[in-house]
Amino acid sequence: MTEQGGAHAAATQPKRGVKQVLLSYFYWTYPRGCFHYDVMVTLILAFIFITPHLWNYGDKPPSIAHLKHPMQVIGVGERDEREMIVTVDAADVAVPDSASASQVKRLLRKAIEPVTGDAVFVDSWKTVTVQGVLEWQVWAHR
Repeated sequence: MTEQGGAHAAATQPKRGVKQVLLSYFYWTYPRGCFHYDVMVTLILAFIFITPHLWNYGDKPPSIAHLKHPMQVIGVGERDEREMIVTVDAADVAVPDSASASQVKRLLRKAIEPVTGDAVFVDSWKTVTVQGVLEWQVWAHR
């Protein structure tokens, strides 16, 4: 008789609404091994493995395919290995004649980012002519 009473008691419990089920998912109230627990774990794993393909988390190196020719990077390392000299063709950087030093620094930093990455600081720069081509030499560090 206990078996029938237990089955009858489970059958008479009211069904839970969608709101209550979602709140139970949010507060993680389901015991391990039940259907709803497995659904929550599956959703978490799907999020972990699918979202990197859908969203850009900024963890991939930037594409340099848009450059006409590759930039030349020379590692200096006088004080440490984070210093570098980057040579950029002047045609690749549109610096107006009336640009201030901070504007030139910003434009040069933006031009060398595809090679050096985001975490680079421009220390100094100068223009040189190499084989008839005007170039910027940029001293930078990370």
